[in-house]
Amino acid sequence: MKLKSKRQGSLQRAFVPIAISIAMFADRSTSLRSAEPKSETPWRTLSLITDGKVDPNWVHVGWGGFVVDDGAIRTECVAQGLGLLVYKKERLGNCQIRVVFKAKDAKSNAGIYVRLADGILDQVGKPGAAFDRDAAGKISKESMAKMQESGERDEGPRYAVHHGYEVQIADGSDSFHRTGSIYSLAPSSAAATKGGTWRTMLITLDGEQILVDLDGQRVSSLDLASKDLPPRKQWHEPKREPKRPVAGYIGLQNHDPGDVVWFKEVSMRPLPTSADK
Repeated sequence: MKLKSKRQGSLQRAFVPIAISIAMFADRSTSLRSAEPKSETPWRTLSLITDGKVDPNWVHVGWGGFVVDDGAIRTECVAQGLGLLVYKKERLGNCQIRVVFKAKDAKSNAGIYVRLADGILDQVGKPGAAFDRDAAGKISKESMAKMQESGERDEGPRYAVHHGYEVQIADGSDSFHRTGSIYSLAPSSAAATKGGTWRTMLITLDGEQILVDLDGQRVSSLDLASKDLPPRKQWHEPKREPKRPVAGYIGLQNHDPGDVVWFKEVSMRPLPTSADK
């Protein structure tokens, strides 16, 4: 019995340092885990396709439309003029929006609208004026005049032009009208491409700031509080007033015949709060 007691004492003394080491390691591991930065907010997909059709949470305003094409949605443009596919389910506030798109050609015209005011949903079924084109696709002067008047009245998809912000898709002739620009308000530094490849647009809405990254590179930024915004120069550019809402709808634009653009992903994630940073 005494021999057994001695052995037990020896074993207990041997295990004490081990137990202490394990406890110290556990404390250190806990400390390291607590020091690690919190993971980023995960992306949430806004479904584009359901049961082989454009998801019903998206509604179309204006002319033309979108169709499902090989796992993506594609612009279906018509001679009458442009249109806009609006995500009606919710307004998006300060957040990041990720859009994966592909243009058939460099000049293929489309856009991503953000911070659209509530009135955009009132334009469903009210397309506004229509272009009249000849066999060569040239727009008549009469229909052009009517379209300009309709635009000034904020009718149909032109409501979005004046009550939201468009991030351009199209290699325009100048930096204020090319891919990645905040249309006519902030220039883009993006280089021209040939089209035909998938690209990723990241739009950050943060209070008075709108930032645009294209394929991982910052290409445009807009400070809405700035008093040095460029003036409106053309009728189809947005009015500088009224002020757009901080939380608004988003939309995907279809433009003129031949402007073929695919969209295969639209996702969002809220910006981190001060407690998460």
